[in-house]
Amino acid sequence: MTWQPELNELRAREAYAKQMGGADKVKRQHDGGRLTVRERLDALLDQGSFHEVGAIAGRASYDTNNNLASLQAANCVFGRGLIEGRPVVVCGDDFTVRGGSADATIKEKTIMAEQMANEFRLPIVRVIEGSGGGGSVKTIETTGRANLPGRVGGTAGYHLASANLGVVPVVALGLGSVAGLGAARLAASHYSVMTKSTSAMFVAGPPVVERIGQKLSKQELGGWEIQCKAGAVDHAVDTEAEAFACARRFLSYLPASVYGVPPKTACEDSTDRRDEKLLSVIPKDIRRVYQMRGIIDTLVDNGSFFEMGRVFGRSIITGLARVNGHPVALMAGDPYHYAGAWTADACAKIIRFVDLATTFHLPVVHLVDCPGFLVGLQAEQTATIRAGVRAMAALDQCTVPWCSVIIRNVFGVAGALHQPPGKLALRYAWPSARWGSLPLEGGIEAAYRADIDAAPDPQAKLTEIEQRLNKLRSPFRSAETFWVEEIIDPRDTRKLLCEFVRLAEPLLTPGAAAFTMRP
Repeated sequence: MTWQPELNELRAREAYAKQMGGADKVKRQHDGGRLTVRERLDALLDQGSFHEVGAIAGRASYDTNNNLASLQAANCVFGRGLIEGRPVVVCGDDFTVRGGSADATIKEKTIMAEQMANEFRLPIVRVIEGSGGGGSVKTIETTGRANLPGRVGGTAGYHLASANLGVVPVVALGLGSVAGLGAARLAASHYSVMTKSTSAMFVAGPPVVERIGQKLSKQELGGWEIQCKAGAVDHAVDTEAEAFACARRFLSYLPASVYGVPPKTACEDSTDRRDEKLLSVIPKDIRRVYQMRGIIDTLVDNGSFFEMGRVFGRSIITGLARVNGHPVALMAGDPYHYAGAWTADACAKIIRFVDLATTFHLPVVHLVDCPGFLVGLQAEQTATIRAGVRAMAALDQCTVPWCSVIIRNVFGVAGALHQPPGKLALRYAWPSARWGSLPLEGGIEAAYRADIDAAPDPQAKLTEIEQRLNKLRSPFRSAETFWVEEIIDPRDTRKLLCEFVRLAEPLLTPGAAAFTMRP
């Protein structure tokens, strides 16, 4: 007597589960240019490492003798696996079964995935396609009642989707139509990616939106250009394979949880590397712009800069990088957009990024070029100053080591936020640095209006005042009074950043931060 008959039934149930929504639905998925959930998890994880949990959970039917006739698996596939040898939790929606809707899900699977990540302190990757909320309109008929959002017991466990942001790295990949709770799960992440031609994200899809008078396609309503520009999603790629590569690379910079420190890797890039182009990269004509990303690539380990949120809050550049093998959070002003001025969107981007660094113990490197907050009607209409003081609070709450390199402009309140207030930070200034309470341009006319108007040649008087003040605002004058600590040769910047990460390494303390990242 053996248990082989029971094992045969188990294998039969597993075979049913792997059929997903059936051959016709799988074909439709492929015809739409999308992989199935099982193909996605296989492509994301190290080969052969996926250990599925709850594979045979679903809706079964039985014959008159109570023997299994068929099994429709739940449309959530989750389990554990490895990414570059490191364990992770993965949770994927199966769009071939009721379009990823809650009609065909078992919510406890999604909740257990989040719980497993939380309690085993493992990163989680959500592969999202569908809604996964309270079900479709048809659910009213199948259940005989209307779902009350937030009903008794209805939200138990779902808090982990946001709570995990303060515990483990959370990556979300939107690889098809994502709506409702699915959209919330995509947004509640540290890093999110969409596919450009096959995905869209929205609170509610086109049929619902049409009822309020807006007839839009999926892409017009929630395509990647809409969501990345709005900051709801961090990045968009052409293929699902690229999305998986982005997820793997993002995780490579972070610890498995807040109870570890970022993993250092071997580095063959010299710590003493000096690039001669740094002597001339900043134009002396302040009206001319320059490429900040080229400077970033010169200073960090070769090829290590991983940018996040490129098309949102574009006056600030944010991303992860390595300096002598040490992961860092790097932010920099981009003079190509509002001359690097902080807009409301840029402040929101900074808050989220600094929170990420604080949560996962990443030292911050800030390449500074900030002429202040954006001014004008747009700035007032978007409450830039409110967003700015929230950014100030995020920096004040930041607990990780910080190093600022002043490349060009530092003006006004936003300029003052180039490092956490009241905390020791390393700070270096290039000879191209220029600062003040406000830029001379425009300020001279206000401060010296009477002198300019009384002069025989107002334009000559303005020029004379500009020349006089420019000599006085030399960074060397500030260094005389120790208002700035060090003015450096730009070619020495990489060496000093390598020293910074060595100094920072023993200060990185595992554990939960007092202030962690919010969605």
